[in-house]
Amino acid sequence: MPDMNLIPAWTALFMGLFGFFVGIGALRRPDHWERLLAEIAASPALQVVTGLVEMAIGGVVYLANPWDSADWLSSALAVVGGLLVLEALAIIAFSDIYLAFWVRRFGPLARLWAWCSIAVGVAAMVIAALRF
Repeated sequence: MPDMNLIPAWTALFMGLFGFFVGIGALRRPDHWERLLAEIAASPALQVVTGLVEMAIGGVVYLANPWDSADWLSSALAVVGGLLVLEALAIIAFSDIYLAFWVRRFGPLARLWAWCSIAVGVAAMVIAALRF
């Protein structure tokens, strides 16, 4: 049976890897994420699929990391999972407003967002590595 105490570490590792490589991709192609957001904003089908995928990922993160745990990382990840679910609901119900907000913010600050994503990704990977 797997060690259930490592679930927060694995969750942090995978989220960290995602954030790190998203940031690398955004630095390589600065317009990539702005175009991605614009495409989602223009397509009702992509809005629903994006919301569904984000809700599924957020739900899994939330359910796998108990909020009332004595482990601070598990509690923090439960909050992140809950926020992912809330964002998914916002995308599904208010995509015109929500995505327009992010499309306007992303373009001029693309490099800053990329570096923030890399920094958060590295921090999550380091936290995870300290748990193994």
